[in-house]
Amino acid sequence: MIDTKVKGTIIPIGGNEDKGTQRDESSKLNFVQKSILARVIRECKKPEPLIVVVPTASSIPAEVGEKYKAAFGQFEHVRTHILDIREKWQAEDPSNLRWIEEADCVMFSGGNQSKITRTICDTPMHELLMRRYQQEAFVIAGTSAGAMSMSEEMITGGKSTEALFKGAVKTGKGMRYIPELIIDSHFIVRGRFGRLMEAVARFPYLLGVGLAENTGLVVKNGTDCEVIGSGMVVLVNPSQLTHNYEDILESGTPMSLSNLIVHVLSVGDHFRLDNRELTILPMDHDARVLLEKPYAYSTRKRRKLQ
Repeated sequence: MIDTKVKGTIIPIGGNEDKGTQRDESSKLNFVQKSILARVIRECKKPEPLIVVVPTASSIPAEVGEKYKAAFGQFEHVRTHILDIREKWQAEDPSNLRWIEEADCVMFSGGNQSKITRTICDTPMHELLMRRYQQEAFVIAGTSAGAMSMSEEMITGGKSTEALFKGAVKTGKGMRYIPELIIDSHFIVRGRFGRLMEAVARFPYLLGVGLAENTGLVVKNGTDCEVIGSGMVVLVNPSQLTHNYEDILESGTPMSLSNLIVHVLSVGDHFRLDNRELTILPMDHDARVLLEKPYAYSTRKRRKLQ
């Protein structure tokens, strides 16, 4: 029997991740050891990994590329290449495909997620990315728009203030790396709760993921998700949803949703996409900032997401 388990790793990040550029020498070591970018590098599991940064989503790709080159340059033995893909033909160019073939990690920048799908989706580059992700120990990371593009059903726009009026949230087809999720970024600072709620009402078979800034997920084997970074991940689970009339309401109509399940997770927490099991890290673990009088748990707490 052929093993069809995904062998690669996906790392969606909520945007504005710490790039280590505004710190003194005394705090640089902590950045190198514990930042999200450090985790991206460790997941490559190579002594001298090659990180290929693709700033396709950005309106200023050259500037964004230089910022990531400087950020990854703070780590020893890390090679970085900026692959500036702006046109669809460039995602078919053999010289560009060679960089994807040689990369240990491909990282997509923020900007406009629709630029990624218009330029790269269903091209030879996309096929190569998907094949390597499924068959090799290969890392695909993305921040902000780069993270949102990873799902199959992708949020493309919509103002947070207008969310939960049918049609306010725009969606399209994404890159399909994580088809079980629909992802939103900058989730806390931009108040995107309503936007994600409307998205899962439209696609109630998906799990909504709201990523705070400088926060992400490490998704291994296509199913195990670990929260990383300094903020929180909000899971919006519509599996028990009732009074959802999204499919019959007229556009612009206020939507009613009840029995929507929400979980708030932080660094070290896990959830699975196959059985939707949720694992909360004990409060006495040293990865957490303890409260003044913490409630300590001797074992992890597990529950089902549905």
